[in-house]
Amino acid sequence: MKLNVVLVEPEIPQNTGNIARTCAATGGKLHLVHPLAFSISEKQVKRAGLDYWDKLEIEEHDSFQDFLEKYPPETNNMFFLTTKGQKCYSDVDYSEMDEVFLLFGKETKGLPEDILLKYIDKAVRVPMRPTLRSLNLSNSVAIVVYEVLRQHNFENLEETSQYFLN
Repeated sequence: MKLNVVLVEPEIPQNTGNIARTCAATGGKLHLVHPLAFSISEKQVKRAGLDYWDKLEIEEHDSFQDFLEKYPPETNNMFFLTTKGQKCYSDVDYSEMDEVFLLFGKETKGLPEDILLKYIDKAVRVPMRPTLRSLNLSNSVAIVVYEVLRQHNFENLEETSQYFLN
């Protein structure tokens, strides 16, 4: 199964670094959609991703439109993560999908409203208390990535430790 995490115009370098580390640890491909609010060579991004950058597959896109033209939602298993989604991320059956795209918007605004309206049937959310605005982006990515992987029986991931505690 091919897992794709798509960050549309991310703003906080530490979040992107943490998400890069999650992608490296799980074998997911990270898509960065420009404009970015920082350079991926910035110290905060590198520090958050630690020494995993060389173990990560990254694809950059000049714009969200460019991404959508290359990977049309109509022909890909694409899910738009948003607090406005009516369906829970864990209610989706990812188990038969060979490739999954999980799209996340910028930290301050989320995904563009026109895109969410167009693909509302593919909009999903992570449940949370109604009085709060949203979860941290890197936490949301990890939650949904691991649900997709769980439904694929953590294929190609080490489920038991090679190390012994003394």
